[in-house]
Amino acid sequence: MSAIWYPIIAAALFAGLIILFAQPLRLWLQAYSTGTRIRLLDLVLMSLRQVSAKAVIDCKIMAIQSGLPAIATSALEAQYLAGGDIHRVTLAVIAADRAGIRLDWDTAAAIDLAGRDILDAVKTSVRPKVIFCPDPKESGSETLRCVAKDGIQLKVCVLVTVRTNLLQLIGGATEATVIARVGQSVVSAIGACDHYYDALRDPTLISRMVFSKGLDSQTAFSIVSIDIAQIDVERNIGAQLQIERADADFRVAVALAEQRRAAAVAREQEMIAKCAKSRVSVVRAEAALPASLAAVIRTGKIRTNQGSITRPAPPRRFPQLAHLAK
Repeated sequence: MSAIWYPIIAAALFAGLIILFAQPLRLWLQAYSTGTRIRLLDLVLMSLRQVSAKAVIDCKIMAIQSGLPAIATSALEAQYLAGGDIHRVTLAVIAADRAGIRLDWDTAAAIDLAGRDILDAVKTSVRPKVIFCPDPKESGSETLRCVAKDGIQLKVCVLVTVRTNLLQLIGGATEATVIARVGQSVVSAIGACDHYYDALRDPTLISRMVFSKGLDSQTAFSIVSIDIAQIDVERNIGAQLQIERADADFRVAVALAEQRRAAAVAREQEMIAKCAKSRVSVVRAEAALPASLAAVIRTGKIRTNQGSITRPAPPRRFPQLAHLAK
C-alpha cells in the first residue's frame, strides 16, 4: 500500500508547487524579459506577506523603462504595506524626472504617506493652475467686497496662478491658506486707496501691492501671478454708515429730550404739591386768626415786639358804659 501512496503524495506536492509558483513564475518571466532583476523567491514571499507582487513588478518595470535608477523591492513593499499608492508615487517620480524636477523615491513616498496627492502636485508644478479668490465652494460668493477710504464699496474677483513647491509640500500650508492671504491683502490694498477710482483706474496697482508681500511663505505653493479679473462699484458704504449714525444720534437725542421732559413734568408736579401744602398752611393760619384776635380782645392785651399794649380805660364821662368794657 505504501508503494501506491508515494506516487500520489508526490503528485500532490508537485501540483501544489506548480500552483504556488505559477503566478510568481509568470511575473518573474515578465520582469526578466524587461530587464528587471528580481528573485523568484522574493515574489513567492510577497504573496505570503499579502503584498501585490504584480503591483511591485509593474512599478519596477515602469521605473526601469523610464531610465530611472532601480527602486529597491523592499522600499516598494514597505510603501505598499504602509498604505501608500506605489503606482502614483512611481508615476510622480517619472514625471518629475522627465520635467527636470528633483524628486527622489523616498521624498515622493513620504509625501504620499502624508496624505498629499504627489502625482497631482508634480503636475501642478509642471503646469501651474489657477485658483479663484474667494473660493465659490467655500465662501458661497464669487467676489470680494472691499471698501476704499472714501466709503465706496467695490466687488473684486481675483485669479491666483500657483505652482507646487515640492520642497515645502510636507508641512506647508494648503490652498485655502493662499486664498485667505490673498483675499486679506486685496482688502487691505483697496482699503489703503484714498478714492475708489484709484483702484478702478489701475488694478495692477493692487496686484503689485499684494504680490510684493510674499504670501506664499510657508505654503506648499509658489505664487506665479495675481490678477484682478473683475472689479465693480457696488454701493456707498460711507454714506450709509453716516445715515445710520445720524439716525442713531437722533434717537439718542429724542430719548434724552424725553428724559428731560419727564423730569420737568415730575418737578412741576412736585412744585404743585408743595404749593397745595403751603396753601393749606395759609388757610389754617387764616382760620386761627379770628380766634386769636378774640382771645387778645378778651385779655385786653396785644403783644408786639416792642412790648404789651394795654387797653385804655373807658372815659369817666360815661360811667354808665363802664360795664360794657368788661
